[in-house]
Amino acid sequence: MNRSANLDVLLRARPPSPVREVRDDRFERHGVRLVLKRDDLVHPELPGNKWRKLAPNLRVAVAGGYPGLVTFGGAYSNHLRATAAAGRLLGMATVGVVRGDELAGRPLNDSLARCAADGMRLHFVSRSEYRRKAEPAVRAGLLAAAGAADAYVIPEGGSNALALSGCAELGQELRGAADVVAVACGTGGTLAGLAAGLGPGQRAVGVPVLAGGFLAAEIRSLQRAAFDGPAGDWTLAEGFHHGGYARIPAELDDFAAGFEARHGVPVERVYVAKLLWALTELTAAGTFPRGTTLAAVITGAPDPCPGPAPADPSR
Repeated sequence: MNRSANLDVLLRARPPSPVREVRDDRFERHGVRLVLKRDDLVHPELPGNKWRKLAPNLRVAVAGGYPGLVTFGGAYSNHLRATAAAGRLLGMATVGVVRGDELAGRPLNDSLARCAADGMRLHFVSRSEYRRKAEPAVRAGLLAAAGAADAYVIPEGGSNALALSGCAELGQELRGAADVVAVACGTGGTLAGLAAGLGPGQRAVGVPVLAGGFLAAEIRSLQRAAFDGPAGDWTLAEGFHHGGYARIPAELDDFAAGFEARHGVPVERVYVAKLLWALTELTAAGTFPRGTTLAAVITGAPDPCPGPAPADPSR
């Protein structure tokens, strides 16, 4: 089977993903109706925003005859894992440029081991060099050193103009289904595209899973690249990162386990748990008027290795 045929199989996802109402007194007592957009069910190996971001990029990579894919991420990056899986499904070579040269030579964690098992070649770089990867000369050097100078480049977290077009389809699927649509944010690409796809009168809320307060400028930049300017009504709800990326204190883990027990929905800890926690807190604070239908986008399946990790926006 050639790559074009493999791509047809890979992209045979199941959109639109289902929307399910859940009865939860923490929302109902405030007159808020909660629905879950189960985007984790959209594709068996590339769930949620990973499929929506990667699919448009993979079409271009295959059509352009690129020999492989190269992307960037930290040691616990969901995006690296998704790209590795996509490469395996397509029969394309993949290279992951991984932040942290101190990791080279050490046993791989579960996340990176899965990347390697899917055929991804891992190239570890220093954190200082990684921070400069957007500089053209530095990026060219990184790609050459990784043996990926001719590969199709997918940015960290998969967030680029093409990815936003895929995430806009998520917003389009939610037109008329909710007043407010909320999603967890790493690099901001999913929120940027989602907001653009929503209809008049709807708004999007992003819950950053990293500390730092840098996302608003990044989202505006992504929307300029994809849509030539601002698109949709969106805001960020800061302060729910629980200490930073992949920091999962016991109270957050207990909250996620309780939500799973109440509703029979798997809750990925790094992103989705923080989203649902934030929405519970915001609802209790009266942020959403009575009568609001609130949609939470479930962007991924539970992570097999959700323990503490360095700050990593690679989703």
